[in-house]
Amino acid sequence: MARFLKDRSKAKGTAPGSLILIGRQKMDKPIIQVMKFDKDELVEKEVASIKDARTEFKKDAVTWINIYGIHDLEMIQDLGTEFNLPALLLEDILNTDQPPKYENGETYDAFIIKMLQAEEKSNRIHAEQISIVLGENYVLTLQERVGDFFNPVRERIRKGKGRLRHNGNDYLAYALMDTIVDYYTGLIESIGSKIEEMEDRLFRNMDSGMVEEIYRFKTELNYLRKSIRPVREFLLMLNKEEDSFIQEKNQQFLRDLFDLVAQCTDTLELYNNMLSDQLNIYNTNMSNKMNEVMKTLTIFASVFIPLTFVAGIYGMNFEHMPELGYKYSYLIFWIAILILGGGLFIYFKRKKWL
Repeated sequence: MARFLKDRSKAKGTAPGSLILIGRQKMDKPIIQVMKFDKDELVEKEVASIKDARTEFKKDAVTWINIYGIHDLEMIQDLGTEFNLPALLLEDILNTDQPPKYENGETYDAFIIKMLQAEEKSNRIHAEQISIVLGENYVLTLQERVGDFFNPVRERIRKGKGRLRHNGNDYLAYALMDTIVDYYTGLIESIGSKIEEMEDRLFRNMDSGMVEEIYRFKTELNYLRKSIRPVREFLLMLNKEEDSFIQEKNQQFLRDLFDLVAQCTDTLELYNNMLSDQLNIYNTNMSNKMNEVMKTLTIFASVFIPLTFVAGIYGMNFEHMPELGYKYSYLIFWIAILILGGGLFIYFKRKKWL
C-alpha cells in the first residue's frame, strides 16, 4: 500500500456519504469508553453501544466518549443517528487517508487530525487518524486502535487539578489536540537532532551512505509536512470562526496552539532546507575529491608526456642516429630526462597546482 496515498478502490463508484472504511482494520471489536465529569464528580465506564453511551449524558457535566476501532459500520451509523452527524462527516471519519480538517456544523465542531509516532524498528513515521467531535456538552474521539495517546489528559481529569474539570468540553477538545501537537514537537526534535548530527559527520567523516540517509530524512519530513501543515490551516480558520463551540475564554489557548503548530511547520521547512544544503555540500565535496584526483593524474600525465616523447624518439629503429654511437649518450639522456621532469615539477609547484 502506498504510504502517502491509501488504496481507495473500495470507494470507486459509490455515492458521496457512503460508509466505507478506507485503510486497514486494526482491531477485532470496537471499545467504547465513557468519562463523565464536572468539578465535583467523575464517572468512568465502558459501554456496549453508542445508545448506551448517549444515556450517560448529564446536563451540567462534560461527557467524553472515546471509541477505539472505527471499522464497525453499524456503530458509525448509530453514531451519526444519535449525535445528528451528517453522512459526509461519517465518511471522512472512516477515510483514514483524510487530510486533517476542521468542519463547523450546526450542532458540532469536527476535527480530523493525525497522531504521529516513529516506528521503533524502521524509524519511519507512522500516522493514525483521530477524529474529535465537539458538541454542546460532549466530546467524541475516535481512534483506529487502542492507544495511550490521551492518558495524560485522563490522568489530569482524575486528579481533578488544573482547568480540565472546570473549563468545559471545549477546553477538553483543546487539551486533546494539544496532546497530539506535543507528539509533533517531540518527533521533530528527535529527527532534527539526527539531521544536525549528520551535518557534523558531513565535514568529518563523509561516506557514500549519507546520501541514502539524507533521502530518508527528506521523505520523513515530507510525511510530517503532509500531516501537520493542514492542522495549521484549520486552526487559523477556527480562530476566525465566530460560530464555533469554543468559548471566548478558551480562544487564547487555541491561539497558543496555533503558534506552536506554526513553529512546527516552520521548523520542518528549516530542516528540509538544511537537508537540501547537506546534499549540495555532499555533492560538492565529492566533486572536489574527484577534481583533486583528476588534477593529480593530469599533472603526472603532463610530466611523463614529454619524457615519453623523448624516449620515443630514441627508441626508433633508424640505422643512422648520431647520438646512439656517442659514449655518454645514455647518461646524457637521463640527465635531460631528470632536468625536464624536475623543471616541470618545479613549474607546477610555483603555480600551486601541487
